[in-house]
Amino acid sequence: MKVIFSRKGFDSAAGRAPSPIIDGEPISLPIPTTRRSQTTYLSLGLGKIVEQMTKGRIGASDLCHEDPMFHDGRWAFGQTGAAQSHLERNGVGVGDVFLFFGLFASLERQDRHHRIFGYMQVEEVLRLSGRPSKNDDPLGIGRRHPHTIGEWNENNTIYVGSGAKAKTSHPLLRLTKPGAAVSVWTVPAWLKAAGLTYNGNPNRWFGDNELHVASRGQEFVSDIGDRIPPREWLRKVQATIER
Repeated sequence: MKVIFSRKGFDSAAGRAPSPIIDGEPISLPIPTTRRSQTTYLSLGLGKIVEQMTKGRIGASDLCHEDPMFHDGRWAFGQTGAAQSHLERNGVGVGDVFLFFGLFASLERQDRHHRIFGYMQVEEVLRLSGRPSKNDDPLGIGRRHPHTIGEWNENNTIYVGSGAKAKTSHPLLRLTKPGAAVSVWTVPAWLKAAGLTYNGNPNRWFGDNELHVASRGQEFVSDIGDRIPPREWLRKVQATIER
């Protein structure tokens, strides 16, 4: 089994702001776009929030790249280009688990940190062409997926599976070490031994529980195999998200 830490939503580059935690709930804001989308922030009920977090720089009627998409307990996540090649090289497929994380802060932009906001266990891998159509939309998602709109690289792919979104900002789902820079993570002890793509440089690791995570890469893959400690940690994370 592989566990994939998948960076999604607003950050200092895409959106140029953190996603907010509102009444204890992390709300991941999809990144803005001007193409290959039929979805606005307003249509997702995020119009006022995105305007507040960006101080009006991004408006409610602006298009967003809603990916991953979540509906009724199911996710659909699209990937393409070099990032998809990375997933393919590492054998990511059915049965593996994506842990979606992003940059979060309070509505006042205090305590910026990375945290996990959802998980998906892959049940199906849809390999689309570079010119997909509405017929390629995953079933049961409810809206047009951006990776079925317009032109993409030939390895355009959508991962579909069951999972959940976090309703609370539980400490277990926080990646950034409290009081440290955003990129300094507190991680479970098994992760260093299991390995994490893009983070193989030993200088990134301090002891067994601290990682200065790479800024490069949308997905970091860890092959946990059948090892018990990572599987137990993963079950705890999934249960916490499902609360």
